[in-house]
Amino acid sequence: MIASVTLNPAVDYTVELSEPLTDGAVARSDEHRYDAGGKGINVSKYLTELGVETVATGVAGGFLGRSLLERLSAAAIDADFVEIDGETRLNTTLLGPDGEYKINQNGPRIAPPAIEEIVDTLQRHDPETVVLAGSLPPGTGPETIDRLAAAGPWETVVDVGGATLADLEAEYALCKPNHEELAAATGRRVDDVQSAIAAAEELQTAGFERVVASLGADGAIMATTDRTLCAPAADVDVVDTVGAGDALLSGVLAARARQESDAVALRSGVAVASRVVSVSGTRAPSLTGLRDERESISVSAY
Repeated sequence: MIASVTLNPAVDYTVELSEPLTDGAVARSDEHRYDAGGKGINVSKYLTELGVETVATGVAGGFLGRSLLERLSAAAIDADFVEIDGETRLNTTLLGPDGEYKINQNGPRIAPPAIEEIVDTLQRHDPETVVLAGSLPPGTGPETIDRLAAAGPWETVVDVGGATLADLEAEYALCKPNHEELAAATGRRVDDVQSAIAAAEELQTAGFERVVASLGADGAIMATTDRTLCAPAADVDVVDTVGAGDALLSGVLAARARQESDAVALRSGVAVASRVVSVSGTRAPSLTGLRDERESISVSAY
């Protein structure tokens, strides 16, 4: 079983606009949706659709926290969250003909007792893998991630900011940066696939068994102890990029849970991500028929 931990969850509010935003003008839309969001939650959503046993945990508070938990329940996502006094954040994405705009709130302050309650929750569920993903809210830092990673016998996967990755000290089975986070974690300039490979290999030797990096239109790479794999992005019409990295990670983790190879895991990640970017919001699209799709994705070894 895979447990996801989202320390800074959100209700994701996605609005589709037919006209560009104009200063001072009122923009109206009939197309909008609310989703339970946050990187760890997204991972559990996609894992559930992939048929992998998962539970989502983290913190939730206020009426937005209640809304988040209701949406997880409605989507049949197994959830076991710690209640806090603060208000769960609202993240807004505006999809217009001239671009994609995002407004993310910082989130409430998390006190140490809430972290210990999450530790107790994880120990009660006893997962094989724990995924710690998303931004860190006020009151937490790299030491919080290390505490959760070292609290049980599970293997730990992280998808956090690059500066946080550089400061982690516990043992980690895998990390999932994007190109900006690769640059922040290593101090390297990352502006193409080759520079991303160099940065991922450096980060891997710094204490991560595997580094899976999402590179947007350039696809994805996986650096391991003996080689680096590279897969191009699938040719799909991109509607919304929110959740793409989480989808990539979910596909990789699902394949690993089934004892499949690193190459198959990377193909699976790219295939899942291609499905997710083809719909708006962070809801899980249908992932049926994914096996044939992933086999069409080529993987090169370096």
